Amino acid sequence: MSRRYAILAPGHFAHDAKTAHGVIAYSADETVAVIDPASAGRRVREAVPYLRSDAPIVGTVREALAFAPNALLIGTAPKGGALPPDWRAAVLEAIDAGLEIVSGLHDMLGDDPELSAAAHARGTRIWDVRKPPHTPIFSGAAYEVAAPTVLFVGNDCAVGKMTVALELARAAERAGKKAAFVPTGQTGIMIAGWGIAIDRVIADFAPGATEQLVLQAARSHPDVIFVEGQGAINHPAYAPVTLALMYGAAPDALVLVCDPARAHIESYRTPTLAYRELIRLHEALLATVKPARVVGIALNTRKLDDDGARAAIASARDATQLPVDDVVRFGPDALYAAIAPHLRKGTPCAE
Repeated sequence: MSRRYAILAPGHFAHDAKTAHGVIAYSADETVAVIDPASAGRRVREAVPYLRSDAPIVGTVREALAFAPNALLIGTAPKGGALPPDWRAAVLEAIDAGLEIVSGLHDMLGDDPELSAAAHARGTRIWDVRKPPHTPIFSGAAYEVAAPTVLFVGNDCAVGKMTVALELARAAERAGKKAAFVPTGQTGIMIAGWGIAIDRVIADFAPGATEQLVLQAARSHPDVIFVEGQGAINHPAYAPVTLALMYGAAPDALVLVCDPARAHIESYRTPTLAYRELIRLHEALLATVKPARVVGIALNTRKLDDDGARAAIASARDATQLPVDDVVRFGPDALYAAIAPHLRKGTPCAE
């Protein structure tokens, strides 16, 4: 189905609507309007300059309907994943207008009696993107995938792991390689139209779910597979999903994605780790299972000016002796060209 999205993000669009921003930037589906009273009257690119969209921002669902959407996207992923109570009326209004509801919340809107009954009565559907399928335990079949697999890891959540994966996939395609992007979170699934939100899978099955995604990507016979990362290895709440991806994807290489301005894990007192420590920790965790090296670093320098960004890139390069760049600010082609020679198949440790 080709979707024309109205994106619901009241009070959040210009600041922390990561899901909305990712879908607007990378999805083949069109965003026709954003619903946020705080930014109403502006265009998307006026509120968020790095998004190249002239879609209008309006204050209500009724106003958004004038632009003929066929789906309402919940545009944020709040901590805890619950639908904000004051958004319920807007969702019901969209259902009444016949719109499909697309949600990446942890709360399954399709299990909500009121919303489910309304959608059934109106003949529309609710797509709970985070609802996982049944998956097997990790089998080791991912070790046999022909294409080299790259996993994106980071110094915190929300530093741009998905964005870097998508940008490097585009760069690989421009370089004449067939690249497969593997979505492991709600926004990636909305962009690609398939995938599994690994943070919703029972812990014992999370590596197996990741493996199934890599196997599915391999069926298209790509030259390289880029697996979207989640969480951070020293995140007090979300480290388990990072570890599941590290083992389940069976990566042949890692790309480290970092916000150089972030001193602590967001919402926690836990300090972020220095580049060399992050590299050592990730490589050590994989060393006894299927060794993989960090082959490059992508920095999210959005909070810095151009001179500050170049200084941060140079500092990271000097500290690690690895290729470093900001693939959004300066483009992904140089970083891809630098890491491409190191994307080779590895082997698991002998049993």
